[in-house]
Amino acid sequence: MSVIHILPEAVANKIAAGEVVERPASIVKELVENSVDAGANFIEVAVESGGKRLIRVVDDGCGMDHDDALLAFERHATSKIRSAEDLFDVSTLGFRGEALPSISSVARLVLETRHDSESSGTRIEIHGGRLRDVKEIAWPAGTRIEVRDLFYNTPARRKFLKSESTELGHIAGLVTHYALAHPEKSFRLASLSNEILNVSPVADFRSRLYQVMGAQLLEQLIEIAPAERAMPIFAPPEAPERNDEEDGPEPVKPVIVRLSGFVSRPDVQKLNRNQIYFFVNRRLVRDRLILHAITEAYRNIVPPKMFPVALIFLELPPAEVDVNVHPSKTEVRFRHSAFIHDFARDSIRQALVAARPVAAFPMGPMAPMPPMRNEVRAAAAEDLEIEATERLGEEAPTMRGAPAPNTSVREQDFHLSPPRPEPRPGILPLTGGAFEPQDFGKPRSFSLHAHSVVAPSVVERGGDILPASIPASEFPANLRPLGQVQESFIVATNAEGLWIIDQHVAHERVLFERHLRQRREKKVEAQRLLLPIIVELTPQQLAAFRDIAEELGANGFDVEPFGQRTVAVKTAPAEIRAEEVERLLVEILDGMGPEARALSLDTLRGKIGASVACHAAIKINMALDRHKMEWLLRELARTECPMSCPHGRPVLLRFGLKDIAKAFKRI
Repeated sequence: MSVIHILPEAVANKIAAGEVVERPASIVKELVENSVDAGANFIEVAVESGGKRLIRVVDDGCGMDHDDALLAFERHATSKIRSAEDLFDVSTLGFRGEALPSISSVARLVLETRHDSESSGTRIEIHGGRLRDVKEIAWPAGTRIEVRDLFYNTPARRKFLKSESTELGHIAGLVTHYALAHPEKSFRLASLSNEILNVSPVADFRSRLYQVMGAQLLEQLIEIAPAERAMPIFAPPEAPERNDEEDGPEPVKPVIVRLSGFVSRPDVQKLNRNQIYFFVNRRLVRDRLILHAITEAYRNIVPPKMFPVALIFLELPPAEVDVNVHPSKTEVRFRHSAFIHDFARDSIRQALVAARPVAAFPMGPMAPMPPMRNEVRAAAAEDLEIEATERLGEEAPTMRGAPAPNTSVREQDFHLSPPRPEPRPGILPLTGGAFEPQDFGKPRSFSLHAHSVVAPSVVERGGDILPASIPASEFPANLRPLGQVQESFIVATNAEGLWIIDQHVAHERVLFERHLRQRREKKVEAQRLLLPIIVELTPQQLAAFRDIAEELGANGFDVEPFGQRTVAVKTAPAEIRAEEVERLLVEILDGMGPEARALSLDTLRGKIGASVACHAAIKINMALDRHKMEWLLRELARTECPMSCPHGRPVLLRFGLKDIAKAFKRI
């Protein structure tokens, strides 16, 4: 007796429905995607009981005629692809032909539709995969689909649904995502009598972002100017031989990739990735590659384990991306993933460098950044979390003599020190010329990457990013120091208002970028110690040392094994005092951990450079005269990212003239 048998069609349909219909939001996703593919300009979604009782999607798209409406409920029936080759050039959101038959097999479904070419519409009613009724009706051009009593015939799956508010949150997230991706369309979402979202067509993504998220969040975002990059021809297709030698080979048309969107200012930091949204050809997807690119763009700008807010829109030819990776079409695979990764990272980084955003001085209790909506946040928390929750709360190393982050300071402990007219000897006990008095007022040669931006409207050549417009820098110009607060924070002013600068992290940023530049040029300044420093390492530190010994040497260290678990430090970076060398080396090795082998070279250089700059920078509780403060502010303005230290903390805070006038009740 055979033990293998063919499943009944009804059972097979319910199994297939498990791949497509996970929860009510899955149905909304499939139906909204069909409406977008149908060319609808208006899409309305109405739900009851979080979509468990009712989901209704109405659009003004092209609709279907009588025959197509019936055929749409057959398995793998679609109008969007015809052959296997079409799977590698998908330009629509849906294409698998599984949505309607899968949905109708686990719910009560009613379809009402009419094509422009017909005078009457078609109404089809299906319960649990069985056709109940088909008739002609009077109906405007477009489609309406009602899905009632989800999983009524599969109670085992119905009990896995969450609460009504949770399911509604997932639906709100899906509709909001597609509203953001299609600003030219009108979207409306309602639950019973409550209207959750209602947006009309607008001209661009910025206007749609204002409609959906509001002005407060928009102020915290930096717009990425639309950028284009020509994809290199990795493997040109083989062309037939041509006899006409004068014409030469037919030129290969370059593939253009476009990127635009919004990213948050460095002072806006989240504990997870839930507010990072990435769209490929207007399709919301999960992609570890782009998440890594965004993280790399913010490296040394925000603290480790903190994440920005981002909405990234990537446009590229459909043949360059495979969307047939996951049944729900939420994951993609790029043909040239490294190119896409670098393009996204460079575009975001360039927007941050060009804008150079400055954190505003907090006025009273800091209000949390508003989420898109509570419902959207609930959906994003589950739908867009890519990796397991990471351990949070790791802080950058605290400087010696610096107060702990949560240390409370009494108001009377602070006073404004006037700038001293003459430098005092011995104020800066640093060696190697890192911050020497004779250097004040003397300009240094810096590569001004922040100002070397490609001119707008130039056709891309050689892989450069071409922004349509460059955002103006927010970093203040012509700062005039007034004095210090507790000999730790510089108070400065200009025509824009009042500024407070953390002198330690400001100098840290200056030294960090200088160290990275010297490392790239292989000109890191080093000093030979009078006597070698013997350092005893733990087994973990010793393993990390063996992994990064070569890079340590390129960063000014000369470290040799000196026994079974000890090393001898003969040379250290020039900015580091001798008593700091051992502590610096141990800090670097502890920061590597077991993942040192997996770190990219740029990440490794950044970690070492940040540690070196941190130990070499001036400390708090250190008096500075006017010339030194002016030098520090001038050098800070020449850096690429003057808004954050290498560990992600803000360098300066702005207290604008409007804020001052408001505080004095003048406006």
